[in-house]
Amino acid sequence: MMRRMALALSLLAAPAAAGEIPAAERRSDTVTMSPELRAMQADDMANPASLWALDGQGLWGARAGSADKSCADCHGDARVSMKGVAARYPAFDANSGRVLDLEARINQCRSDRQGAAPLAMESRELLNLTTFVALQSRGEPIGSQDLRLAPAIEKGRQLFSARQGQLNLSCAICHDDNWGRKLGSATVPQAHPTGYPIYRLEWQSVGSLQRRLRNCMVGMRAEPYAFGSDEFIALEAFLMSRAQGLPVEAPAVRP
Repeated sequence: MMRRMALALSLLAAPAAAGEIPAAERRSDTVTMSPELRAMQADDMANPASLWALDGQGLWGARAGSADKSCADCHGDARVSMKGVAARYPAFDANSGRVLDLEARINQCRSDRQGAAPLAMESRELLNLTTFVALQSRGEPIGSQDLRLAPAIEKGRQLFSARQGQLNLSCAICHDDNWGRKLGSATVPQAHPTGYPIYRLEWQSVGSLQRRLRNCMVGMRAEPYAFGSDEFIALEAFLMSRAQGLPVEAPAVRP
């Protein structure tokens, strides 16, 4: 608690806000990690998230629901059909008129195409499938040209910049204005979502971007939004637009 209070006081006493990070200065948080962690992420035999992706590959080919269909029955070889998909999510869904992240899209497919119950957020099965699908976009540049995302991106931008919680902090204070500074022994990252789902050593598990956002909100002593909420989807849409052009690293490893 004292560490968080000290951080809040130091950030509130920091120089005037620097604004959004210029595109030329944006970089993956991988560059701030130790060589050992970078090597773990780069080697699929050492990356713990590979186990989630392997299980997801099994689920990709498994039939489910009243339609008795698998993901592969509709989409075929994921290495071809899913290449680049994760780099474009969240995406606007014309049928529902809503912006969906990758997890919501997978659950929509389960309900509409397979006649199966949606998977619970942060469940092993949903993380497995999302990790497997995201893996197929590794190396692809993040970005979408769909103008229908603009309202969600703007809402996410506002949420990112809004002060909240008992510590009266915003996401932007840390990740736009103070990235590169030290918090204890850790470097404050730019917080680009290049590698989700990620395996986080602190969690000893794979987790979604929404789980990480909830962690940050708890750290600010703010009330987290519900999983799958419009607020989290908007934040995801903004963060992906903020990371435009950076390559997908999923599944990444973080401390």
